[in-house]
Amino acid sequence: MNWPGVRATAFCFQNEVGFCLMILRIMKTEAPAYKRIVLKLSGEALRERGARENISPAVVREIAERIKDVRDLGVQVSVVIGGGNIWRGLSAADRGMDRTTADYMGMLATVINALALRSTLAEMGVETRVQTAIEMKNVAEPFILGRAIRHLELGRVVIFAAGTGNPYFSTDTTAALRASEIRADVILKATKVDGVYDRDPNTDANARLYERITFTEALMKRLQIMDSTAFSLCMDNKIPIVVFDMNKPSNIRDAVLGRKVGTLICDEPQPK
Repeated sequence: MNWPGVRATAFCFQNEVGFCLMILRIMKTEAPAYKRIVLKLSGEALRERGARENISPAVVREIAERIKDVRDLGVQVSVVIGGGNIWRGLSAADRGMDRTTADYMGMLATVINALALRSTLAEMGVETRVQTAIEMKNVAEPFILGRAIRHLELGRVVIFAAGTGNPYFSTDTTAALRASEIRADVILKATKVDGVYDRDPNTDANARLYERITFTEALMKRLQIMDSTAFSLCMDNKIPIVVFDMNKPSNIRDAVLGRKVGTLICDEPQPK
């Protein structure tokens, strides 16, 4: 039987239900805990496990999707990336190469990784800029603090490459330095483990994971979170660090939303 009035009522009811569900979804959306972040990635993060190639396009795309997901939350995202999948300056120096030369080669490796990540992000419609500490105008912008901050404010992802531009400094130190300069709210340090332990979890089954620890406690316990230069910069400038497992896809988003992920190292002790 054809009842136009009933059909119209049902249509209105469906619209109202759909509108209510949309409002509920908006209400349930969590606000990010951090406005501006530095994501620290190792070069090894771009390599597929067991594969020979230094950079896996599929892995880079996975990382880019996670970065886009966080950027879409309204978070200003900068990235510092290592070059260990291509070259390790310290290892080469240990084998007899001049340390300064080896470190500069490592800086160039970080630029290669940064360009790979930028290319993938651009394919996904995410505006991205690479800024290098060593000037190479044909491939990237030079690092200029004001310009980097402006890019972030406009919603662009900024990838800091070529380390600090100086030998003898790690990319962890680069992350700490850039975070201090751009006044980032946090450093998210992606690793192969799910946080900071009191002992090596690979050799000791009784190793305990810290959910939260202060800078001072970490120093007293001699926990290897970052090299001493990087860690001191974070401590002096009160920049919290979240150490988490990169292999879990939701971890970057969860960390940005302030959920319990990995280990938080900060200036304040665990609330009782």
